[in-house]
Amino acid sequence: MSSLICGSLAFDSIMQFEGRFAESLLADQLHKINVSFLVPSMRREFGGCAGNIAYNLKLLGGNPLIMATVGQDGDSYLDRFKTLDISTQCVKVIDTSLTAQCFITTDAGSNQITAFHPGAMTFSHENKVADAGPVRLSIVSPDGRDGMLQHAQQSAELNIPLIFDPGQGLPMFSGDELKHFIELATYVAVNDYEAELLVARTGLTLEQIAQQLSALIVTRGEQGAEIFTGGEKLVIPCVRADVIADPTGCGDAFRAGMLFGLSKGMDWPTIGRLSSLMGSIKIAVQGPQNHAPSLAEIEDRFQQSFGYRFA
Repeated sequence: MSSLICGSLAFDSIMQFEGRFAESLLADQLHKINVSFLVPSMRREFGGCAGNIAYNLKLLGGNPLIMATVGQDGDSYLDRFKTLDISTQCVKVIDTSLTAQCFITTDAGSNQITAFHPGAMTFSHENKVADAGPVRLSIVSPDGRDGMLQHAQQSAELNIPLIFDPGQGLPMFSGDELKHFIELATYVAVNDYEAELLVARTGLTLEQIAQQLSALIVTRGEQGAEIFTGGEKLVIPCVRADVIADPTGCGDAFRAGMLFGLSKGMDWPTIGRLSSLMGSIKIAVQGPQNHAPSLAEIEDRFQQSFGYRFA
């Protein structure tokens, strides 16, 4: 059975700044920023959270079903899915818009400044979860505001276990709206910055949020991840990457590991470790969808890292 991935499809323009942003920003002048970063390298990639998660889930042998929107320029993305044998039955084409566009500049310290044009993503609410048919679980990742609200509600009404993954979309929602997402969700996944914002917006501690869920997952970059479940906090180690090439899409790779592990009924330590491994594999390659290990290679890497096989 499929895992439903509600979220964005986007084209990513990724630029590399060879210095550090902090060296160009004056702390006492942040109220009137006017800076320019020289970016010698630039490339265009397939991206968006839904596309990235689906790509990584397919690498693991999962069955992703994307629910998203593309614009009048989205044919190349749809063709890519056909090549990858990823269903496009729930991808809606919006002829009056461009596909969402993300412009990402990364500095020498892996810090990022991102500008995002939502385009067709604004119409994500036109997709309905019920149209996907039977699915094992769903994830609501960054997307159009109305789409995120509706897809979470629809998943809950259909009794589909839900991962709420607000990502960059978290600031769009009030504290009460975020509390409602938590009430609807089975699991919540955030990075460390998003966790702090979630706590600030809702007035709830991480422990209080976790009490309402089967699990709360907080990723912490090179410090690994924490999984709050069953009244306990599991600490998941970071898997050392071969190289640090590009952090874009690492969180999405992590979430694909979660989807796969949950769909296979794995325990949380194994889910966390597999998710951490997927992020490590991704960060070693530029672009969110250019790493291409075989499933056997992923299984071997997992055993080398943790001393047992997940499959």
